[in-house]
Amino acid sequence: MQKITPCLWFDAKAEEAMNFYTSIFKNSKKGNITHYGEVGPGPAGSVMSVTFQLDGQEFIALNGGPQFTFTPAVSLFVNCEAQEEVDALWEKLSEGGEKLHCGWLTDKFGVSWQIVPSALGEMLQDQSVEKSQRVMQAMLQMDKIDIQKLKHAYEQ
Repeated sequence: MQKITPCLWFDAKAEEAMNFYTSIFKNSKKGNITHYGEVGPGPAGSVMSVTFQLDGQEFIALNGGPQFTFTPAVSLFVNCEAQEEVDALWEKLSEGGEKLHCGWLTDKFGVSWQIVPSALGEMLQDQSVEKSQRVMQAMLQMDKIDIQKLKHAYEQ
């Protein structure tokens, strides 16, 4: 069991979110579903919380009510090895949500995601300040991150 587990607060869509996320990520699985009892605070029998794994990372989703909503102040960062993975996750996670800039998107539940190729981090950490700055400038012009365009900027 991992020591720290992110808990995502939903109004009433924790189970729907679990089903959506586990359908997208490989090596994912659904966990336990708990229900509110007679003492609430949610309606008796309704889903209180769910547990699930996304590529081995444990999550808890709580149906806590409308008091809190998601903001981009906390996002889920997905490190991708290939453009095909970036493309697939970008399209699937943004369905019903919003595509933003620099690899960021908001899904249909309001959760913020960063879909980032590992190549970006490698290029930004290059010892050549000029190369890393060209890559940064290229990335700042993108919505979905394009590895080929980053490589082109890097190799100029």
